[in-house]
Amino acid sequence: MSEALIHPPKTMLEVWESLPEGTLCQLINNQLIMSPAPREIHQKILNRINVAIFNFLEKVNIGQVRIAPYDVHFSIQNILQPDILFIKEQNLHKIEEKGLVGAPDLIIEILSLSTSQLDYDVKKMVYERYGVSEYFIVDPNSKSVDSFFLQNGEYAEQKNVTGKINSTVLETTISF
Repeated sequence: MSEALIHPPKTMLEVWESLPEGTLCQLINNQLIMSPAPREIHQKILNRINVAIFNFLEKVNIGQVRIAPYDVHFSIQNILQPDILFIKEQNLHKIEEKGLVGAPDLIIEILSLSTSQLDYDVKKMVYERYGVSEYFIVDPNSKSVDSFFLQNGEYAEQKNVTGKINSTVLETTISF
């Protein structure tokens, strides 16, 4: 008899923890949110941005970048997998074997048809609540970037730009 039948999960966290490694599933506000693998254009933009940030960090060594699927444990009810995240050097102690425990300094989400409302509403509120300093939402089709910067515990939106992420956390502009 399987362990799950003998000791069934009692919380959503236990259900999430029982999923096979690599499952595209997030725990957001204590609800399991699954999504299909990203489409081709999503992956192209993700790679361009990630490579640009990675190459920049090789020169300045101010922190580390991670890409999905990578678990960010904000709380026992919020374990998300942002498309791209950056952790400043002074916050690298938050990295554990299971992923990042606590808020990263910067998050970038690449829109997909199935996730755009989640990125603009639910995820944005979680990132704001847990103190992610900068949050960027990238439309892979138009390359438009919506930028949110944490000010006094709330996100202030900056003007929309195309093909560029202007980051104060990274102290640079990432073009893609």
